[in-house]
Amino acid sequence: MVAIGRIVKPQGRRGEVVAESFSDVPERFPSLRKACVPGPDGSAREVTVTSCWPHKHRFVLKLEGVDSIDDAEAYRGLELRIGEEELAALPEGSYYHHQLRGLRVEDERGAPLGEITDVLTPGATPVLVVQGGAGEIMIPLADAFVHEVDLASGRMVATRPEMTVAEG
Repeated sequence: MVAIGRIVKPQGRRGEVVAESFSDVPERFPSLRKACVPGPDGSAREVTVTSCWPHKHRFVLKLEGVDSIDDAEAYRGLELRIGEEELAALPEGSYYHHQLRGLRVEDERGAPLGEITDVLTPGATPVLVVQGGAGEIMIPLADAFVHEVDLASGRMVATRPEMTVAEG
């Protein structure tokens, strides 16, 4: 399951909820009809979206069977997830962030750098957070640094960025 958003809070008196989108697919939420949320035991529980509309850079969702503020409050903070098979295919050389998390990262000589624990998007170029024996390394997700991604073997080959200290 892939997280596409998070329910932020109840909205209105009829059980609507406000959801923050994690997706960069603009039509993801307006076309959403089914999603899953974590159940009390951690398993996926399906919810049906009966309507959705944009509101202040987020989306308001009406979930089937959620008809009051108290009902909606129970969904606060829960992630909305869909199956990986529902994701659009990406062009070759492009990857969803969740596909990169957990990959082992090696340098060009095969020396281990660590494992990707997160993908940050501070600007136009995403940054890989790699945790390893030398601590945390930040590697830009750019051709100059990432040379090979092999999802099947769970491996990436990358150049460790040089760190310089400015003198002043």
